[in-house]
Amino acid sequence: MRKQLPKDFVIGGATAAYQVEGATKEDGKGRVLWDDFLEKQGRFSPDPAADFYHRYDEDLALAEAYGHQVIRLSIAWSRIFSDGAGAVESRGVAFYHRLFAACAKHHLIPFVTLHHFDTPERLHEIGDWLSQEMLEDFVEYARFCFEEFPEIKHWITINEPTSMAVQQYTSGTFPPAETGHFDKTFQAEHNQIVAHARIVNLYKSMGLDGEIGIVHALQTPYPYSDSSEDQHAADLQDALENRLYLDGTLAGDYAPKTLALIKEILAANQQPMFKYTDEEMAAIKKAAHQLDFVGVNNYFSKWLRAYHGKSETIHNGDGSKGSSVARLHGIGEEKKPAGIETTDWDWSIYPRGMYDMLMRIHQDYPLVPAIYVTENGIGLKESLPAEVTPNTVIADPKRIDYLKKYLSAIADAIQAGANVKGYFVWSLQDQFSWTNGYSKRYGLFFVDFPTQKRYVKQSAEWLKQVSQTHVIPE
Repeated sequence: MRKQLPKDFVIGGATAAYQVEGATKEDGKGRVLWDDFLEKQGRFSPDPAADFYHRYDEDLALAEAYGHQVIRLSIAWSRIFSDGAGAVESRGVAFYHRLFAACAKHHLIPFVTLHHFDTPERLHEIGDWLSQEMLEDFVEYARFCFEEFPEIKHWITINEPTSMAVQQYTSGTFPPAETGHFDKTFQAEHNQIVAHARIVNLYKSMGLDGEIGIVHALQTPYPYSDSSEDQHAADLQDALENRLYLDGTLAGDYAPKTLALIKEILAANQQPMFKYTDEEMAAIKKAAHQLDFVGVNNYFSKWLRAYHGKSETIHNGDGSKGSSVARLHGIGEEKKPAGIETTDWDWSIYPRGMYDMLMRIHQDYPLVPAIYVTENGIGLKESLPAEVTPNTVIADPKRIDYLKKYLSAIADAIQAGANVKGYFVWSLQDQFSWTNGYSKRYGLFFVDFPTQKRYVKQSAEWLKQVSQTHVIPE
């Protein structure tokens, strides 16, 4: 039986400034936390990425031609304020006005993120999300954007704050690459929630004609077995990555169980509880009652079993299937049950996890007016055929199968009552990846990075059909 999506359900592609724009040293753009980190690693460069800084009109034209109604973009903070604060870089401001005008020309509604993993270098060096100066500057940067870009009607405060906090201070895969600092992780999580709340409250106080939300990376954790120990490990993992953010941004308060699980993790690692004030919690509560939508980025699920050894994380950054290791002291060990399909990067393909997360938000967080799936997709190792023409269409049946399964899960959640308003595939075009460089391709459109030529993939044609008919083919 074919599944139907609502007629007002919107579909589009997703991007992020640092991953698509390239031009990291052009027109006064300041450095960000990744520049020094990647230069020292020497594995790959964020230039040219997809050269979106110069080729945005070409990519937006493709999006329009293939049935998209919306697009996710982000503003590179350091293109506007090269140092994070101070003098405005007019060339960066002009670029985003041109970009947003091009969206309108191509009949695409932009959803614009203020922070997508790209803290300006100066603010990163003084503590990033652990720095009050960073938080103050972030709010003022947001204020500038709200005033400068009235053409934007859909704002996102922060993309995947959990990815920042956990990978900066627990797993060490994002700069400053610290490991095992759960105390810093939770403090950063809380500070992100405070900054988000302040920006939401600011936006609403300005009486602007639009809506504002936040985007969370939400991977559903399941117990590896039916044992109570494995269930508790799943609960602890959920507290690390999901619960604090969901409670803070969607309910406006931290549930007693959430705080108890966090205290347990910190106690097991002999680390202090994160700090928060009544004033901060009041701002958080106010923002939760004014939030217009939440974005859900869901790619995979996790299974946890009890583990009492030392923390160990091995990140699969090159597609060596089966090389990932994730064991956290005081939480648990990730272990996939037999029969779970995975990508080359060890990400599980489990659409039930998408359904369960959407229903969790619907059932447990009734303040949320609307949900968008703001990222979902599959990274593949792809290459051009030996002979290509401008009309070459690249076969990617695995991506089509993935999209079909996950869109079907979203349709099921909508049928069960979840108010999911749209879907943004990650990604619009092939892009630079933070920890994988150029080997992991997600795009609907293939980018030949040496030449920057674009080629259509079959998944783009498939998604166009869904967008036009609102029917998911069998």
